[in-house]
Amino acid sequence: QVQLVESGGGLVQAGGSLRLSCEASGRAVSFSSYGMGWFRQAPGKEREFVATVNWRGGSIVYADSVKGCFTISRHDAKNTLYLQINSLKPEDTAVYYCAANRVGVSSENDSAYDYWGQGTQVTVSS
Repeated sequence: QVQLVESGGGLVQAGGSLRLSCEASGRAVSFSSYGMGWFRQAPGKEREFVATVNWRGGSIVYADSVKGCFTISRHDAKNTLYLQINSLKPEDTAVYYCAANRVGVSSENDSAYDYWGQGTQVTVSS
């Protein structure tokens, strides 16, 4: 099985930055072949797409709401996915989840993903 563990969340003031990490582990993990994504869920709202990268890193897509402020990246040797978040706004407050798909594609659709982490809380104060 494959486990995804997010970290790096916290409480930050508006305008601040955070770097979220998502480490993959497990006997069956093949991180370098996975397509990866970040999603978030704010209180009282549905989970929404944030960013995604394919297995080679050559295809990256961002939600319009985060373009220019969020950067997704991957370090395959460390089995780790990152999300650099700059210029944080109160509306970025949410639980952030990483996800992996075995087919290796970048996808905005959460149904495309096979594995999910438990999430890390990001809270932005105004």
